[in-house]
Amino acid sequence: MKMTLSAPAKINLFLDITGRRSDGYHLVSMVMHTVDLCDELIVSIEDSDEPICIECTDKRIPTDESNTAYKAARLFMESIGREPVGVTIRIKKRIPSQAGLAGGSADAAAVLKALNSMTGEPHTEKELADIAEQIGADVPFCVYGGTMTAEGIGTILTPLPEMPECIFLIVKPEVNVSTAEAYKRSDAKGYDSLRSPERVIGGICIGDLDEIAKGLYNKFEEVLELPEIEEIKRTMKAYGARGALMTGSGSAVFGIFTDRSSAEECANLLEEKYPETFVVNSIPG
Repeated sequence: MKMTLSAPAKINLFLDITGRRSDGYHLVSMVMHTVDLCDELIVSIEDSDEPICIECTDKRIPTDESNTAYKAARLFMESIGREPVGVTIRIKKRIPSQAGLAGGSADAAAVLKALNSMTGEPHTEKELADIAEQIGADVPFCVYGGTMTAEGIGTILTPLPEMPECIFLIVKPEVNVSTAEAYKRSDAKGYDSLRSPERVIGGICIGDLDEIAKGLYNKFEEVLELPEIEEIKRTMKAYGARGALMTGSGSAVFGIFTDRSSAEECANLLEEKYPETFVVNSIPG
């Protein structure tokens, strides 16, 4: 039994860190949205005693038990009372790594959905999201997709209306960002000056891209202060982006465009310096 499916990336339209729990987990306020920059997965189940097998086109990605797709397969099989064996997952990577685009989380969510479909849908979507929470904070959102707010450690999700029609230009510079270092710098800055996502949320609810663009915010962008990020944002805005922002803990940057030709013209320029450049669309929930 085999299934092929896409695993879409996410971007953060808003991201603030609101505090840190005693157990070390950070509290967040986010607005997330899925885009059609996707990895492709082929998931198969065989009648075999062989362990879970992961194959990936990007040789930098681990294929052992630390891989999120592996964790997803193991947890799913255990949840239906089957030994975690006989599952093969082939991942064709397109989502850049260390980008803040939730590529690993997207792959894990895709595995959960594929295995659920191939085993007769023993779990509801909510039950899949509960399993996903054991893998990583972004994985439950990737199970649902669409546009949502996220609170708590990122797993308290509330659906929002669809984004108004637009085009996203995503650029991943070579600089890689350590998520642990980003949180460390956020801790050092403190949590006295918190921002509200209401402008982004309000813009989404009334379908106003300019209002969304005015509310874009990422605390990590603020604490990391990466000159290359600012340069990419300036270029995007010069080519007509309504707004631009780093996503997650970086280092990918997205720009919101209403005109595809402008987005593609900007992409052609940036691609000369940044090969991982993509013009993509929204994916509704």
